[in-house]
Amino acid sequence: MSQHDSFPATLAIFCKVVDNYGDIGICWRLARQLRGEHRIAVTLWVDDLASFRRIWPAVAVDADAQTVEGVLVRHWRGQDGEVGPGEVADIVIEFFGVDLPPGYIAAMAQCTPRPIWINYEGLSAEEWVEGCHALPSMHPRLPLTKHFFFPGFTEKTGGLLRERDLLAERDAFQADPGAQAAFLAGLGVTGEEVAAFKTSLFCYPDAPVAPLFAAWRTGGRDVTCLVPEGVAREQVQDFLGAEAVAGAHATRGRLTVRVIPFMSQRDYDRLLWACDFNFVRGEDSWVRAQWAGRPFVWHIYRQDGNLHHVKLRAFLQKYAPGLTGLNEFSLRWNGARDPHMDEHADWAQSWSSLQADLPGISQRNAAWQAQMLANGDLVSNLLNFARSLR
Repeated sequence: MSQHDSFPATLAIFCKVVDNYGDIGICWRLARQLRGEHRIAVTLWVDDLASFRRIWPAVAVDADAQTVEGVLVRHWRGQDGEVGPGEVADIVIEFFGVDLPPGYIAAMAQCTPRPIWINYEGLSAEEWVEGCHALPSMHPRLPLTKHFFFPGFTEKTGGLLRERDLLAERDAFQADPGAQAAFLAGLGVTGEEVAAFKTSLFCYPDAPVAPLFAAWRTGGRDVTCLVPEGVAREQVQDFLGAEAVAGAHATRGRLTVRVIPFMSQRDYDRLLWACDFNFVRGEDSWVRAQWAGRPFVWHIYRQDGNLHHVKLRAFLQKYAPGLTGLNEFSLRWNGARDPHMDEHADWAQSWSSLQADLPGISQRNAAWQAQMLANGDLVSNLLNFARSLR
């Protein structure tokens, strides 16, 4: 047996939840795939178990340690504590550059051989990512080297998270009208709501939901909008005229808005697969929307100095060349247009232009997925990279 056959046996992921569900969503998918497909013993350190539980109900919020789906989940309560070398994993992943506990780093320096230390970075389509992917960074005092690992959209990056059977499961679900109907019925979506143009809405609170709702109300087709509980709460409540709790719904004009429970990751995938159009946010749901194969608009996490607009434009240049309606709507949805123009924007016209792009988006989705598949799946790429450093 070669060292590649036996390495790694153990892996640790350190995650601090900043973007409510996106951070832990990515880390949990990563942990589950490492365990389920590669049989690696994974420890996931998480500081916010309550947010974790919302996307995976089996998680206990008051447990210091628990095993979920074969993954050891540890409650990361702080930076204090001593760690022995025997407690250090073969691969240590810090998610989005979180600071590892000093005691854990000190123990890493005592290991022979040293663990592979990886800083798992955020997904971006910007060109500089290719130059930074896999770069080393020496610790200033200890004999340790950290390497940067970037997800991405080209063969010069780490690729996208994708489970081995994801696309087969998607295709089977989308080819089964009965399975789709049963899933939607479980959310209260029946009758005319099923026949309407179905959208899912997952966005940050500053998204211009109210003017979009107004455009849908008076539009040329019936729209059913499914909103997880807690998303765009104030604007949804204004439309409903009631509390935006799971099960609440109202129809005004051509638009029906229905609040659905916040879902597990598995059910959220099915929601994306069952809808005709998806609004997604952050990173985790953005990637899942790309694998869903349905048209989508991305609401990007806001950054100081509008740096998120640069990131948005970089993605649109890669993903949506020539799709004018999708580009214009995406920029407006994210406030990347002139504020005065946005204030007086005709959202009905923007939505109509986007709808006109739907056939082109469907063609683009097929080509895009072929490109992403050619880059390999991120977990396999990450493991191969770690083994090359051994």
